[in-house]
Amino acid sequence: MSAQTKGEKVFRGIAVSSGVCRGKILVLHRARHLIARRELSDAEIAVEIKRFEQVLVKTGQQVKEIQRRVVTNMSAAEGDIFDAHLLMLEDRVLIEEVIRMIREQKTNADFAFHTVADRYVAALEQVDDEYLRERAGDMRDLTGRVLDNLLEVKDALNLSRLTEPCILVSHDLSPSTTAQLDKKFVLGFATDIGGKTSHTAIMARSLDIPAIVGLQNAAEELETGDYALLDGYNGTIVVNPTDSTLFEYGQLEKNKASLDEKLREILWQPAVTLDGKPIHLSANIEDQHDVESVIAHGAEGVGLFRTEFLFINRESPPDEMAQYEAYRAVAVAMKNHPVIIRTLDLGGDKFVSNLQLAQEMNPFLGWRAIRFCLAQPQLFRTQLRAILRASAEGNVKMMYPMISGLDELNQANALVEQCKAELRAEKIPFDENLEVGVMIEIPSAALIADALAKKAKFFSIGSNDLIQYTLAADRTNEKVSHLYEPTHPSIIRLIKLTVDASHAHGIWTGVCGEIGGDPVLVPLLIGLGVDEISAAPPVIPEVKYMIRRVKMAEAQALAAFALQCESPSEIYARCVEFAHQIAPSLFENKA
Repeated sequence: MSAQTKGEKVFRGIAVSSGVCRGKILVLHRARHLIARRELSDAEIAVEIKRFEQVLVKTGQQVKEIQRRVVTNMSAAEGDIFDAHLLMLEDRVLIEEVIRMIREQKTNADFAFHTVADRYVAALEQVDDEYLRERAGDMRDLTGRVLDNLLEVKDALNLSRLTEPCILVSHDLSPSTTAQLDKKFVLGFATDIGGKTSHTAIMARSLDIPAIVGLQNAAEELETGDYALLDGYNGTIVVNPTDSTLFEYGQLEKNKASLDEKLREILWQPAVTLDGKPIHLSANIEDQHDVESVIAHGAEGVGLFRTEFLFINRESPPDEMAQYEAYRAVAVAMKNHPVIIRTLDLGGDKFVSNLQLAQEMNPFLGWRAIRFCLAQPQLFRTQLRAILRASAEGNVKMMYPMISGLDELNQANALVEQCKAELRAEKIPFDENLEVGVMIEIPSAALIADALAKKAKFFSIGSNDLIQYTLAADRTNEKVSHLYEPTHPSIIRLIKLTVDASHAHGIWTGVCGEIGGDPVLVPLLIGLGVDEISAAPPVIPEVKYMIRRVKMAEAQALAAFALQCESPSEIYARCVEFAHQIAPSLFENKA
């Protein structure tokens, strides 16, 4: 059937990079590796092991070349993605397991590597943590490259020979394949699998091309040459769009251009309500390379520096100097703007690390964050010293994650005082008045916020965990994800309780979870009395736009309704109605 007679068809996925593009589809089908088991003679075993090791070296050289191109064409931050690939190639546990299989089972290297790597990928895909699940994609990418070299086949997804613009559609696009994309020829891309935190999604945003993931089976149903429209705002790809659809998207693009102009106009304006109430608007970051994005999007500081990302994909934990340099770089770059550094939120199943944490039946209720740090005082002291030293270079603040009661706060503060005494004795400068805050992520902390407020300089509500722990609902578990409701009355009341306790003791409260980055919920947070909002850098302009469109009396009325309402859906519906009423431009691009 020709494209003209097929009619319009819509595929829905997850939007990971905004924008709209239209053009012909190019479906990429990576050739499957044909892995056959071959029995080796005793004399062949040593030769096969040497061949495997040489292929690892060759693959490492290829990855370094890709990394060099990415750093040149994108930035150092995107280049860092490939550090994980290089570390996997040097993983002695994986390498020794492959060599042992070659030796003991007398089998060929490609079969042994394929078998072992598949087990690693399967294990990663079963982990609860979304970040770790996305790293399975990195492992698949690396596995494919190693097998290409072992089998001496060329990469079937070489995109350097494209001659005309197209929309790429594939079951998956690896980070190394994405690194080859040329914006002159790749208008956008869509994949069957993947999530918002995958490295492929991150690179799409850096390339500033529309992208959708999680389409499930589009690569099988679509054909090369089909004409399509890709909507990176709403996560849809429309095949053979009608004239009516094209007109609708033409209007959408005009609306987007108009909104972009409005957001540019306020980029360097303060985040202040229509009636003059300032809301401190900060950004969440993962490492020092994110500072450029923080500044570019008009944030007024860093509200959450997730330090655990410094510990990932390393053979050993970063020492004091390495941490100090990372924290100092952010403090200096942000000048006088506040930089809030969260101490390690590590443990349970959150990240695979060199620390070899024991597996737990229920890691989210287990040995993680402040609990882990207090049980590992030397590791914790190293980080505290690095943060204290960086505080001499800028407006640095520090906060502890997952505090559940006063004992933990007192123990952590005691360690800070010990570190301060050491630095004084060593004549190493630090800010004697460094402000130390508490993250409110556990219901018990919110319920004793009045007691915690006597020992803390500020609160930061980690809404993601607060919602999860209060409602006993894991949003990554599809069977209970519908129960994960940010506007549940219990969450509204816990936020209000926290804010009121902080204000009663003369300290401020911020929000650094995902609800802070949702323009629909921003007026509600302001009405509840939140003083600071911290969100991902790209959404900062939209959050600021919303803040500048609201009046405190209106926001407080919305909060009053939410505090007396018993229905999460009614609260959310009222928030949506109010947000659309005061800032309609923000929602014209969204389905």
